[in-house]
Amino acid sequence: MAEYIDIHSKGNGAPEGFEEISKKLSNFYPHAFTFDGVECASMEGFLQSLKYVCPKKQREVCALSGKTAKEAGGNKILWKLMHEAFWQGKRYKRLAPEYRALVLRAYRAMYAQNAEFREALVSSRGKKLCHSIGNPNPKKTILTEREFICCLYKVRGKAE
Repeated sequence: MAEYIDIHSKGNGAPEGFEEISKKLSNFYPHAFTFDGVECASMEGFLQSLKYVCPKKQREVCALSGKTAKEAGGNKILWKLMHEAFWQGKRYKRLAPEYRALVLRAYRAMYAQNAEFREALVSSRGKKLCHSIGNPNPKKTILTEREFICCLYKVRGKAE
């Protein structure tokens, strides 16, 4: 049976020798990429920016990574109440296929533009991926564990 890489910003839960890959696959990791003309310092910055209606504020949050990015979106309760996210003036229903397609497009952009992320994802081949600390409820998180892992598998699958 294939070993699991439990993706975590500190590398916790990864099999021996895969701790760095675990960290580098985390949304917190500072993998810079450009998405729809917006500079993103990390996937976490992009994801947290989706909680803001204002494109200017989105650009500011996209420039963040790690815990700072997470905290920038942490106090945004309205998106949870409305179950909506926003990107460059467009509204997305959180549970709609269009939202999932937007997020997948961002992962594909990061994969295409960031060699370190691409190498980490390719290095994870043959291993199952999980994110045990992820929230499974899409009404309470901008990206569930399942959505996150699905994006990684889809992007990794294109590379194989």
